[in-house]
Amino acid sequence: MQQPAAPFSDAQPLTAMVVDDHPLFCDALSLTLRSLAEFDDISTAGTLQEALDRIAESRSPGLIVLDLNLPDVNGLDGLVRLRGAAPDAAIIIASSMADNRMISYALKAGANGFVPKHSQRSVFRRAFDAVRAGEAFVPDGYIDPQGTDVEAGHDDALTRLATLTNQQARILSLICEGKLNKQIAYDLSIAETTVKAHVTAIMRKLGVHSRTQAVLIAQEARFAKVLPSGD
Repeated sequence: MQQPAAPFSDAQPLTAMVVDDHPLFCDALSLTLRSLAEFDDISTAGTLQEALDRIAESRSPGLIVLDLNLPDVNGLDGLVRLRGAAPDAAIIIASSMADNRMISYALKAGANGFVPKHSQRSVFRRAFDAVRAGEAFVPDGYIDPQGTDVEAGHDDALTRLATLTNQQARILSLICEGKLNKQIAYDLSIAETTVKAHVTAIMRKLGVHSRTQAVLIAQEARFAKVLPSGD
């Protein structure tokens, strides 16, 4: 599991970003955050790419509240990419998919805390206070689901995916869509040789020797692999 981000610096403005594609929830959560502390700025983004673009254009916010289910992201990929783009931010997941395994994998993928989406304001306050102090936060009743070989495999996949840079994660996502290096270069407006270098780095970090193996590693982090099976 990645270590929580350092506590918010008193020398920096207190800023936050809410990443969720439901405007009403963005508004409600922004009001909740303002009730917790005197934020200098709270921005919102409806997609992962919008959030990444804003981070690239300006200083990363101190706090990011992220919904895992966004229109342009699949599974935990968005959290991994956001952590790569904002390594020093505290990230709290606010999601309706709050079973023990999802919480565990989100924390291992780089989240600092996890709050079930429809929690009371007091729960968000506890989460905010915890991550501001540099501590991880999990909801009451959470039990870390450790022990099975399948879970160990997912943990390893998430750990390796978390080492990718934001650009490498974007390229891996396009590889998962079946795109060739030439198509990826066009989509990202970079040279094909640059794509090849990134692909080589991706395979090295993931410990694989082919694009197909890299795709399989990425698929281990998808929602379908971590949600309860219903057994």
